[in-house]
Amino acid sequence: MLAHKIELKVNNKQKTYLTKAAGVARFAYNWALNEWQKDYAAGLKPSDPSLRRKLNSIKRTEFPWMLEVTKNAPQMAIIQLGQAFKHFFAKRTAYPRFRKKGVHDRFTLSNDQFTVNASRIRIPHLGWVRMRESLRFEGKILSATISRRANKWFVSLNVETTTISTSFTDNENQVAVGIDLGLSQFATLSTGTVITGPKPHKAKLNRLRRLSKSLSRKQQGSANRKKASVKLAKLHYQIANIRNDAIHKLTTQISTDFSTMVIEDLHVKGMVKNRKLSRSIADMGFYEFRRQIEYKAALKNKKVIVADRWFASSKICSVCTIKNTALTLSVREWECQQCGTRHHRDINAAKNLEKLAVSFTASACGASADGVMVFAMASHDALKQESNAKLIY
Repeated sequence: MLAHKIELKVNNKQKTYLTKAAGVARFAYNWALNEWQKDYAAGLKPSDPSLRRKLNSIKRTEFPWMLEVTKNAPQMAIIQLGQAFKHFFAKRTAYPRFRKKGVHDRFTLSNDQFTVNASRIRIPHLGWVRMRESLRFEGKILSATISRRANKWFVSLNVETTTISTSFTDNENQVAVGIDLGLSQFATLSTGTVITGPKPHKAKLNRLRRLSKSLSRKQQGSANRKKASVKLAKLHYQIANIRNDAIHKLTTQISTDFSTMVIEDLHVKGMVKNRKLSRSIADMGFYEFRRQIEYKAALKNKKVIVADRWFASSKICSVCTIKNTALTLSVREWECQQCGTRHHRDINAAKNLEKLAVSFTASACGASADGVMVFAMASHDALKQESNAKLIY
C-alpha cells in the first residue's frame, strides 16, 4: 500500500467546510474517548462499534450540526479511536489522548464516499475540489485523509497497488554502499562522497525565535495572535519542506545507484537527550532518512541492511580491523597504531558498514507473514566480530 499526499486548491467556502468537518471529527473522537472512559469505569467493555451506534442514535437531537458535513467524519474518528486502543493494549503506543483544536486537524473518508478524477476529488456535501497534481499511483484507492497544515489543506490517498513489486530480485548492478550519518556532514558514503545537509532549522533559527516571541506577546484569542500563529506555522512548514526535499533527493539517488545499502540502527530517541546536540540531531532527520531509504529500496527491489546499534563502525580500522577503543567523539581523524593507515572518522565508518554488507551471511531466525522482512544474524569474519542485523528486502 502506498500513500500520495497532495495539496488542495481550496476557496473560502471549501475551507469553511473542511474546517467544520475536521472539527466534527475532533469532537466525535473526544466524545467517544470520554464515553469509553465512563463505560470502563462502570465495569463495561466499550468498543468503537457500540460507540458509533450510540452517536448515531443521539446526534440528530443533541448534535444536529454534525449533519452539515459528511457522516464519515465522526464515524471514522471513532474507528481510529478503537485502533488507538488496540495499539495501546498491544503496548505499541501510549494511552489515547484527547485531540486539541488546531493541532493536526484532519478527517478521513472511506473509499465509497469520494471520487478522484484526474486532478480533482469529489467530497460529500462539498463537491469537486481541485488538487495540485493528479494521483501518481494506479490501483484501488482505500481511503483519503484530509488534513490542515500551516493554513493549507492536503489530501493523503492510500492506494493498494499491484503494479510495483516489493519482492527482492537480483539486480544487474550488485554494488553495496555503507552510509554513515552524522552532524557535521549529513551522510558519508563508503565511496568517499560526502553530503552536507541543509540544516534548515539552524539556518532559520533567528527568524523562528523572532516569530515565536511575536506570538507570545499577542493577546489570547485575538485576531493578531491568530495571524502570528499562522506565520509561525508557515515557517515551521517551510523548514520541514527543505529538510524533506533534501532527504528525498538523497535517498532516491542512493537507492537508484546501489543494490545494497547498509545503515546504522541509530537510537535517535536516546541521542536527542544530549542537551548540547539535541537540536542538531533533530534538524538532520535521521529517522526520516531511514524510513525513506527502506521503502524506496523495497519499491526498486533493492536490499537494506541495518547494522547493530552497538557495531563500532567508527572505531574499527577498515584496513586491519583493529579496534581503537580510545577514540572519542571529538576526534575526526585518527591513525591506526597497527597498520599506520590514517582514517577520516566518517569515511572509515562507512567503509566498515560496506564490509558488513559484503561479508553478510544470513541465517534466518524469523520472518514476517508476507516474507518481506527477515531478521538475521550477520557474521562479519573480516571484522572479527558478530553483530545482530536486520535485513530488509
